[in-house]
Amino acid sequence: MSTVFSKIIRREIPAHIIAEDDNYIAFLDINPLSKGHTLVVPKMEIDYIFDLPQDILPGLFAFAQKVAKAIDKYSDAERIGIAVIGLEVPHAHVHLVPINGLFDIDFSKPKLMLNPEELDEITEKIRSYL
Repeated sequence: MSTVFSKIIRREIPAHIIAEDDNYIAFLDINPLSKGHTLVVPKMEIDYIFDLPQDILPGLFAFAQKVAKAIDKYSDAERIGIAVIGLEVPHAHVHLVPINGLFDIDFSKPKLMLNPEELDEITEKIRSYL
């Protein structure tokens, strides 16, 4: 079954793509907890992150590290938090979220409502730090 992330990877639906290589893609979350909240996704469509092959899982985190460093340069947040929830979309992924405190990465919080122009601007700024 094709996921929304697979559709983004295949460019069937639009996304604000930060970075991409042969195995991974990073794009802004459309329901962000903070500006710069990014999803890092393996292109291999596997639901559970710990079912990823041993050669793909470490690469996911290495790719996420590069993206997180760019988000960190873009953001004035204290840290870039990382979360793996794995329930909302059946495709392995990690959240990179600019945070200043523990509760900034609380997914029950109201999400930001950003317009397409704001998302475009954030995308370009983060890309400029890669």
